[in-house]
Amino acid sequence: MAVHFRRDLTIRQLRALGAVHAMGSVTAAARSLNLTQPAVTLQLRNLEALAGLPLIQRTGDGMRLTDAGREVIALAERIEAALVDCEQTLDMIAGRSGGRVSIAAVSTAKYFVPFAIAAFSKQHPKIDIVLRIGNREDIRQALRGYDLDIAIMGQPPPDVPVEKRLLGEHPHVVVAAAGHWLARDRGLAVVDLTYETFIMRERGSGTRMLMEQFFQASDLQPKIGMEMDSNETIKQAVIAGLGIAFISLHTVASELADGRLVILDVAGLPVMRQWYAVRRSDKTLLPPAQAMLEFLADEGSRYLPAAELVRTERTVSFTGL
Repeated sequence: MAVHFRRDLTIRQLRALGAVHAMGSVTAAARSLNLTQPAVTLQLRNLEALAGLPLIQRTGDGMRLTDAGREVIALAERIEAALVDCEQTLDMIAGRSGGRVSIAAVSTAKYFVPFAIAAFSKQHPKIDIVLRIGNREDIRQALRGYDLDIAIMGQPPPDVPVEKRLLGEHPHVVVAAAGHWLARDRGLAVVDLTYETFIMRERGSGTRMLMEQFFQASDLQPKIGMEMDSNETIKQAVIAGLGIAFISLHTVASELADGRLVILDVAGLPVMRQWYAVRRSDKTLLPPAQAMLEFLADEGSRYLPAAELVRTERTVSFTGL
């Protein structure tokens, strides 16, 4: 089987399987590929014959991959990524473009990543850059594929082989509205915060997990008022006086500068994480993506919002997030 599989496998067969996996049915896959349903069915049958195993099975929720099908889909993703890389390289050699870089960043990084990209683009105007912003799990999932060149995040998923380049420190603080009764106090203890209502990120977010670790270290629980999946909404809620928030310093730099928010002086804060530029170590980066990775490693820290807005003599560092 192995010899025939390597010799007779075609991209059409892999794309037929990929379309069925993505669309959930042969009919929908045929429409997406602009083929007839019998043509897609034939490609799938030929691919299963080469594999010697069933690759898809029909369920009440549509067509689903078998374990063997998931292995073949992983192969298809690597081949498609390699084809894109080759196409970009040929375009660069022919002078048709400067290449393309695909970047994904966690939502908290949107406050500085566009500025870094703008600076890079001034140096490399022919390079096209695609930026995707998502939550922590979205970006981790994107790293499991091969389409993404670089991710800007804290900790990558442990099941993906990666290379990390440090960009800089990522402090987290507790903020309140200007005029909050705790704003004038110095040397607050963590227990003082348990009497306040917190506006929090959704469960599973890196900021939420970091806050939970911070309180658990003192065997305390915060009082949760509302959960929100947007830093912008959290900031507005805090400014409106609905509560206080544990949040990335890099998301509140402008509100601190203009006096709408204040940092509470709490023992053990800020909690420090790190920003990294991350890439899959088993994915070969083309020259444009490699240039971006080097730029971020060398210059990325320049675009982080001003860290001097917070006193850093008392910091705590948690790992694994």
